[in-house]
Amino acid sequence: MNKKLTLSIDKEVIESAKDYAESEGRSLSNIVEEYLKSISKRRINPGKPKFDKLIEELAGSVKLPKGKSAEELLTEAKLEKHLNR
Repeated sequence: MNKKLTLSIDKEVIESAKDYAESEGRSLSNIVEEYLKSISKRRINPGKPKFDKLIEELAGSVKLPKGKSAEELLTEAKLEKHLNR
């Protein structure tokens, strides 16, 4: 069941986050929900290995395109970076 949540966030942060969500084809609500789920899971599973704080904060906030692995996306990004100089 979905429930509304009111947050107070800096206007510039909101605008930037909306732009990011649009570029990813996702809603801002979905991104916030996925982030909150990821930090909640860490608290429930404290025995998991610890990673860099930034990596832990970002975990679960990005969804890969269907049919593409992280390795494939990394390879494509490297090729684009080095071939488009």
